Amino acid sequence: QLVYPYDFRLTEKEKTSICYLSFPDSYSGGLGDTQFSFRLRQSGGQRTAHYEDDGEYNREAPLTLQRESAHYFGYVYFRQVKDSSMKRGYFQKSLVLVSRLPYVNLFQSLLQLIAPEYFDKLEPCLEAVCNEIDQWPPPVPGQTLNLPVMGVVIQVRIPSRVDKPGSSPVKQFNQENLLPAPLVLPSIHELDLFRCFQPVLIHVQMLWELMLLGEPIVVMAPSPTVSSEMVLALTSCLAPLRYCCDYRPYFTIHDSEFKEYTTRTQAPPNIVVGVTNPFFIKTLQHWPHILRVGELRMSGDLPKQVKVKKLTKLKTLDTKPGIYTSYKTFLHKDKTLIKRLLKGIQRKRPSEVQSALLRRHLLELTQSFIIPLEHYIASLMPLQRAITPWKNPPQIRPFRQEDFMKTLEHAGPQLTCVLKGDWLGLYR
Repeated sequence: QLVYPYDFRLTEKEKTSICYLSFPDSYSGGLGDTQFSFRLRQSGGQRTAHYEDDGEYNREAPLTLQRESAHYFGYVYFRQVKDSSMKRGYFQKSLVLVSRLPYVNLFQSLLQLIAPEYFDKLEPCLEAVCNEIDQWPPPVPGQTLNLPVMGVVIQVRIPSRVDKPGSSPVKQFNQENLLPAPLVLPSIHELDLFRCFQPVLIHVQMLWELMLLGEPIVVMAPSPTVSSEMVLALTSCLAPLRYCCDYRPYFTIHDSEFKEYTTRTQAPPNIVVGVTNPFFIKTLQHWPHILRVGELRMSGDLPKQVKVKKLTKLKTLDTKPGIYTSYKTFLHKDKTLIKRLLKGIQRKRPSEVQSALLRRHLLELTQSFIIPLEHYIASLMPLQRAITPWKNPPQIRPFRQEDFMKTLEHAGPQLTCVLKGDWLGLYR
């Protein structure tokens, strides 16, 4: 119906894709409001960015929060309520915020403020909101911003590349006396990792390995909310590394890449894709790893953990939740972590504390894996004294897999990680 600002150009293909991705794809009897997100490949040539300081922002921002040049993120607020005046008997509408930035918390919080107003007051409301957002300062990594919108001030800190990984965000709030008191978002992008992973807590190790290896994964979920949160949680597993393969938090059969992903003539692409339509059970049966989840609910006791099952079991349409794969993990499960999280559930420990434990565990795993590689690559670099303006630049010595493997005996992940298992196999 509407695109704001008016001068923002989308191709017809992008408009069609956004329309399909903005509505729940499977029949959902759910009335009320739902929020979810998607990621969309830009079609057509490079268009000039609104921001000329892209390079500067990307240099200062953490790798995982850089502005994307070839994809858009879409953040959706969908409302479905009974309405006898409508031909279908329902009011169904989505407000979608499109951005190149993966700030899922900030934009979903913003939509929670704007969308209910917009559904009541329609166009004039969007006009006013866009005028306010136009006045916002650009995101500068390391800065805390106060963003006024609709009588509320949202306060966020933009993470910076120099932040220590795994530390809690620095509280450097501006000393202005803001009225009304600002809505402070603890993070612009971090999901409630514990809530997302609760049905697969005992398999976190396996999921981390699959993400590290860039394996093709399908997430089948009952709603776009669950599918998009699970896919984003998986791609954040490797922080502070950026997940460099493709990922689609929510994907429908109308997508222009549908044929590309469902063909059986070639191996599935390296992508994590979130789907809700039962039709995909049939068309994506040949994918090597399928994670089937139910609705995410926080309950007092341990959420039912999904089982790892053989792919051949994935025939029926009413498939039970589970991880359908024949993958065998290289590393053993971290039983102490699982025990701590279970104790946390019994003690009703807040979800953000549980998420922090989980995030720190994944961060330590990733760092333990990457440090030996960094050390080895540093040893291939020329010495500082070999670099002079009067000689040709010295060569970097070649990476030799066997030499690297030998260094792992004395300088491997065992120095920083308690997890046992076949680390060499994982590196190979």
